[in-house]
Amino acid sequence: MSLIRSKWSLHYISRLSGSLFYSTEALPPSSPAPVDPLIRRISRARDPRIPVTRELDQWVQEGRHVTKSQLRKFITILRNSHRLRHALQVSEWMSNKENHELTSGDIAVRLDLISKVHGLDEAERYYASIPETSRVVEVYGALLNCYAEHQSLEKAEATIQKIREFGVNRALSYNVMLKLYAQMGQYEKMDSLMQEMEEKGICDGFTINIRLNAYANTSDLKGMEKFLMQTEADGTTLNWFTYASAANCYLKAGLSDKSLEMLKKSELFIKGNVSRIAYESLLTKYAAIGSKEDVYRIWIMYKNLGKSNNSGYISMLSSLVKLDDIEGAERILEEWESGYAFFDIRIPNMLISAYCKKGLLEKAEALISKILESGNELDGRSWDSLATYYCRNNLTESAVEVMKKAILAYRPSSKVNPFNLSACIEYLKGKGDSERALDILKLCRERSLFSEGTYNELFHFVHVEKPDTSAFHLMAEDHPMEKIDQASDAEKRGEMELSN
Repeated sequence: MSLIRSKWSLHYISRLSGSLFYSTEALPPSSPAPVDPLIRRISRARDPRIPVTRELDQWVQEGRHVTKSQLRKFITILRNSHRLRHALQVSEWMSNKENHELTSGDIAVRLDLISKVHGLDEAERYYASIPETSRVVEVYGALLNCYAEHQSLEKAEATIQKIREFGVNRALSYNVMLKLYAQMGQYEKMDSLMQEMEEKGICDGFTINIRLNAYANTSDLKGMEKFLMQTEADGTTLNWFTYASAANCYLKAGLSDKSLEMLKKSELFIKGNVSRIAYESLLTKYAAIGSKEDVYRIWIMYKNLGKSNNSGYISMLSSLVKLDDIEGAERILEEWESGYAFFDIRIPNMLISAYCKKGLLEKAEALISKILESGNELDGRSWDSLATYYCRNNLTESAVEVMKKAILAYRPSSKVNPFNLSACIEYLKGKGDSERALDILKLCRERSLFSEGTYNELFHFVHVEKPDTSAFHLMAEDHPMEKIDQASDAEKRGEMELSN
């Protein structure tokens, strides 16, 4: 259970720190929190193509000092904000420029960042450079995460064996291996590892949830129910997340009544510091079942906790949109607008997207105008929702103009919407307007919205007749085919959720 508690604690730390980069708190406007001026500088340096270390260099040149604890804090904030390239730059600056000696924890963090930013090969090269004396269990744990993330099973198994040799029985590392076995369908190995964990007494709530989800993925409801009953009979202390996971299993199987029963049971275990995140999760789960009454009931309980986070409004709005309760969503948006301290475009984007999908163009445009008139900015998804409306209604010329705004508003290295972009490219190619098509492609390349390989494929597509292919499928390098096929099916049903 300690892992579950620490996981939620990290989540709350992430929210608090992440508010500087992508606001999550809706606090009374009269209570602004003091902000470290260096953190503010780093928060503004969003473009991943521009090194964030420029801000650190300038800070030092101004005669100021940066402590090791500050740098670690910046790395944590950047990681939690998914600015991994910048986090890695700060990690490297810490040792290269400031000559700080790295602890095993610092090394483990850097290893993880290198794997995510540059890939497994670079991570292994960095690991090879680590002195033997520094290759402690924390570093092996990070290496295991790298192999698990890239689904390198044999190397992961060799690494977990190294961890065993330390004689330190850490549930975290074993859970990583357990999840990898589940992802790769190695259920016999998963059961064997779980038995080992039980013998060592290191099973926790996360272990249980991995096993429950494995049963769900194999549609083995009987196995899941037997496992859950046995776990309860053994006197294992379960939590709200365990029963919420069981609810997901039933929901995947189409058993809404049993899923509802598990969610009600989950509520009985919600208390203390996890209450806020638990209620946010349950909002979306009750919406998935279709229980509007429970969504509003949980929302009242959530608000009774005190101040409402932006993340709570996101959960509530997404739930009401899913339930097709547009009027209710409008009321929640008005409530948020009346009291937020930090503007978060993701919140109004929920309604902009819903309006466009339902054909309520005037409402979408009115909300967009309201945001712009207030001095706030739209992001790529805001404009992309409009482009989706125009594409679906054969107003492709309008979609082209809006798509340009979307591309400019996307954060660099975001994933551009393949449906809208391909529709615009094919429309312009059909008109013989290759110049405008290439302008859009060059803009995407400048913003790093897709790879150089995809750019070259689409560039060639614009100039050459390819009757057996489409712009959409030429984007497969950046959007794996299985995901494209799934999204294409969803798009045909009018159910695709747009995302940055």
